Amino acid sequence: MRLEGKSALITGAGSGIGREAAKLFAGEGARVVVADRDVAGGEATVRAVSEAGGEASFVETDVASSESVRAAIAHAEERHGALHVLFNNAGIFPDDDGDPIATPEHVWDRVMDVNLKGVFLGCKHGIPALLRAGGGSIINTASFVAVMGAATAQIAYTASKGGVLAMTREIAVIYARQGIRANALCPGPVNTPLLEELLSDPAARARRLVHVPMGRLAEAEEVARAALFLASEDAAYVNGTSFLVDGAITGAYVTPE
Repeated sequence: MRLEGKSALITGAGSGIGREAAKLFAGEGARVVVADRDVAGGEATVRAVSEAGGEASFVETDVASSESVRAAIAHAEERHGALHVLFNNAGIFPDDDGDPIATPEHVWDRVMDVNLKGVFLGCKHGIPALLRAGGGSIINTASFVAVMGAATAQIAYTASKGGVLAMTREIAVIYARQGIRANALCPGPVNTPLLEELLSDPAARARRLVHVPMGRLAEAEEVARAALFLASEDAAYVNGTSFLVDGAITGAYVTPE
């Protein structure tokens, strides 16, 4: 029960890593706020948590909207009295995000709005709540592509996640003496519906997997378990890190045959 007595807000919790994190956090005693634009997905996450004996509520949230994020934070405080864990996990990866020449400007703008501005807004409105609670943990989802380049171009996504990494380090330093820890969770490729669709082409899948030393994608629960560690007091002195959960991709020059 590593999160007993704590409340946690998770954006993008209607599916994938966010849903698995909601289930894990609740299983460790947290009262979870599921924040997502996808009403059906968010409500399904709440049902999954409830069926497992946990406590969760859903609030429809557009992370690119300041008022929407403010309302989600207010929901968490009003319902649970305080906010202790903020997991800024929501993100998008559009099909037409490619190299700098091919990527449409509106795609760039939308990715930045969700992936980077969304994390900023979560921190902007969430940090005051964490301070009111006496401190807490911020987990911002970045990516392994924030620390290395890839020839399978996704320029807006990569740039947005690099911004999350830099912003998280600065937040960690600013609030380190006020009881707030901030860490960037950097997953490798994860077996989610979004990536499965992207890698439905066998050639595209093979091109990526050849660079993964473990020879497989991560499972969403494996990444969520890293978020659980960062959320808990087990990580009490972990602050300002780029917490890689990438199966050694960023450590590899060549992979096993």
